[in-house]
Amino acid sequence: MLDDLLGRTELKARIEELEAEKHHLQQQLDAEQERRADAATERQRAEEQVNHLEDRVTELEDRVERLQSGEADIPFRTDQGFRGERLAELLSRLDAVETGPEGFLTAYVTDGHDLPDAVREAFGDRAPLVSRAAPCLAVTDDFGLVGACLSVPLAPDPFVEWGEGVRFDRAWFQPTGEYTLALVRSDLFAMGVYDGREQTAFHGFDSDLKSQHSKGGFSQSRFERLRDEQIANHIDRCQTALEERPTDRLVVVGERTVLDDFEDVADVTAAVSASGDPEGALASAFDSFWTVQLRTM
Repeated sequence: MLDDLLGRTELKARIEELEAEKHHLQQQLDAEQERRADAATERQRAEEQVNHLEDRVTELEDRVERLQSGEADIPFRTDQGFRGERLAELLSRLDAVETGPEGFLTAYVTDGHDLPDAVREAFGDRAPLVSRAAPCLAVTDDFGLVGACLSVPLAPDPFVEWGEGVRFDRAWFQPTGEYTLALVRSDLFAMGVYDGREQTAFHGFDSDLKSQHSKGGFSQSRFERLRDEQIANHIDRCQTALEERPTDRLVVVGERTVLDDFEDVADVTAAVSASGDPEGALASAFDSFWTVQLRTM
């Protein structure tokens, strides 16, 4: 009775209505956030699959070319990745190998379709494997006891050299000194500052991209135009963030489709697949970039 006189009953009823409306709106928000998260996950999976398929197409095209030229499709004896302590041990073993004067050939090969004559002669019937592994550091000896190709994260200029041991610089394979490594996707940016393998700073963000469109020619073209504009704005944000980096050395990795926009500012660019939130994706990209693929023959 007192509540009615003071108007409390009406206020309490209104409060209950607002609480119910708030709960309903929160459910809608949660559902929308979940939908966006699912869409982003599917997009990342699709991008990773595209990268994988592009690598597979390149591999098959190389195989077709070899078969057409009459080259045997010889398999690598081993093919495995090394990083961290295992990579350090591998490099130590390479550094310890010695022969007589002019007993070891080391070559950095950039183009598998145009091997230097010295490399073809030294590797003989294994030369097609060097072509397949390129770009790579190719190593063999004058007795043919050793034959290996290593991917090189920070590649030197091409060279071919005979000597008493393997010519290489650990800085080609392992992170040294201060540098910035940035991961760029069409919907994500992550930048880490490093001293060797230790991360000393981090900055990252992601951008919402339109992931659905209505059916119909006009809506499809409008969707693509808006998405392209969103990606362009995202790339601008990434470039602005990179201008604030505290180091001169810069490595940019990520989607092939966006790497061209960073070739002018980066010392090195490389395509990698890395998904998840900015910090986790950067950690994955870091490991991927600094993994050295060893192929023996």
